[in-house]
Amino acid sequence: MQFLKKHPFAVETHFENSIVLTYAIAQEELKGLIPECLTLDTFDDKWAFVALAMVNTKGLRPKGFPKFMGNNFFLIGYRIFVRYTDKRGKSLRGLYILKSETNKHKMSFFGNIFTYYNYTTTDIDYYTEDSYLTVSSKKSGLHVVLEMNKEEVPLPNGSPFKEWKEARRFAGPLPFTFTYNKEKKEVLIIEGVRQNWKPKPLAIKKAEVGFLETKRFKNINLANAFVVSNVPYYWKKGKIEAWS
Repeated sequence: MQFLKKHPFAVETHFENSIVLTYAIAQEELKGLIPECLTLDTFDDKWAFVALAMVNTKGLRPKGFPKFMGNNFFLIGYRIFVRYTDKRGKSLRGLYILKSETNKHKMSFFGNIFTYYNYTTTDIDYYTEDSYLTVSSKKSGLHVVLEMNKEEVPLPNGSPFKEWKEARRFAGPLPFTFTYNKEKKEVLIIEGVRQNWKPKPLAIKKAEVGFLETKRFKNINLANAFVVSNVPYYWKKGKIEAWS
């Protein structure tokens, strides 16, 4: 059944909101978390990055299926920004998956049949109060509070970026996601296609991220936070390349 995990068909959905917090971590601390076929996508020859993505999806379904067959899920993902050089010699920017979470068993079940994304099911509370949006999970140790309508948003304290234009290069998700089969030395490439992609800087009031705390990174800072809204999105069928 392993062939089913290779994204055998395209999938489409609609992002009601996609909120991404990107953390800068000393590259030496992340090198051991990616496979041999990938390299870290770095900044200033010092920092590598992990993204926490929190996505409210609507109508997720195989591409081409009618909307009524889709399902609504909240997805949480932890991804490392990486690069991969394909057989053409082209450098692709993308993400390597550390962990994926969802609020529904159905998504976790089918997600683990058709992908290598390592889904688990968790409790997710997602609500707005005044101008603040809160995403929290007791089971996952997650509690993020964002100010959604603030006009002038400063970069987070400790960010390696000097301006938002610089920071936007590391606003996930990126076009590609990679997984690697070490035994077969195969790289699985999944390409995402998006529309209406206009990241808006977010002000973070609180960010407690249990998964990152368990990694005990010594040199970590919140680098940026962005939101995109009302985005049609789909993932192409997976593509496999041999790597040596």
